[in-house]
Amino acid sequence: MASYFARRLLLMIPTFIGVTVIVFGITRLVPGGPVEKELMAIQSALAGGEGGAGTTMVGTELITDKLRKQLEQSFYLDKPFYEAYLLWLGDVVRLDLGESFATKEPVWTRIKERFPISLTFGLTGFILSYLICIPLGIAKALRHAGVFDLATSIVVFVGYSIPGWAIGLLLLVFLAGDKYWDVFPLGGTHSDTFASLPGLAQLIEDPDVVVDANGELVREKMSLAARFLDRTYYMILPIFCYMMGSFATLTILTKNSLLDNLSQDYVRTAFAKGLAPMRVIFLHTLRNSLIPLATGLGHALSVLMAGSLLIEQIFNIPGIGLLGYNALVGFDFTVVMGVLAINTVLLMFGNVFSDMLYALIDPRIRFE
Repeated sequence: MASYFARRLLLMIPTFIGVTVIVFGITRLVPGGPVEKELMAIQSALAGGEGGAGTTMVGTELITDKLRKQLEQSFYLDKPFYEAYLLWLGDVVRLDLGESFATKEPVWTRIKERFPISLTFGLTGFILSYLICIPLGIAKALRHAGVFDLATSIVVFVGYSIPGWAIGLLLLVFLAGDKYWDVFPLGGTHSDTFASLPGLAQLIEDPDVVVDANGELVREKMSLAARFLDRTYYMILPIFCYMMGSFATLTILTKNSLLDNLSQDYVRTAFAKGLAPMRVIFLHTLRNSLIPLATGLGHALSVLMAGSLLIEQIFNIPGIGLLGYNALVGFDFTVVMGVLAINTVLLMFGNVFSDMLYALIDPRIRFE
């Protein structure tokens, strides 16, 4: 089995190269790239600042030609495709993702700024999905074909049929806008001021909140509990949308796996020995039923960089998904390639780790 995982790890290399070569080639073929975009901005600035039309045209052409060569050399755009890709790949091996076209900052810096946000939303949605879906799947299996099972199945499959971003739009319309119930914020990750949280000032006393004679908030220093409630308040709607993608899958998988194990011979034998039904279900059957779900824990690695760009855009969450989307729209291809490289590596490691967990949890599995 060790040789199998060694081969899987080695296969990650050509897989990574294949994925990045395709995207790298697309970025070089797209018209109106980052160099052209920046040169157009410089030409507009120079043309607007010069007085003479003839001097402006000559000066602008000389400056932009020189600048074009500098930009192309900086980002390997003056090299053939294969040579430019090998240079980029060499930089990635040295953990250098290059500089952003737009901000001239290192790509690592831009990703690290968004990493805590993606980590918070990704892990929270991942953990809550398991904590809610497993008990719900068990309850559905124990009440199979009953009223509870049928009612929850309708809810589960209706939620599964609607994309998370579409649910997010509905939630914003009905629960965050002025038209219906203004309960939650329209977006973002935290409030601008302490006073913007409904009822929070009454729950937590903060002596650092200073109010002037007119009752206006002058400065504030949020306590740790206030910061936690503030973040939670802004995370409720986005996390709900994140969970909808895996909600139905985890719930139905738990239910079907438990029903399948309940029909096995060892369960009948346990009942025949006179063991209590709850003891048989929770100490014998449930452990084997959770094996398929436990393997999904391997994908927690990719959750670190997870983020639905549509959900992040709807709720204005500055995560890595939105960073990649804005970079793609703005022709900031170094950021696009950096995000792609990290996501690809984490996804491949997550798949291998899932297979390892499957083999460790279920001794009957042998990879050859």
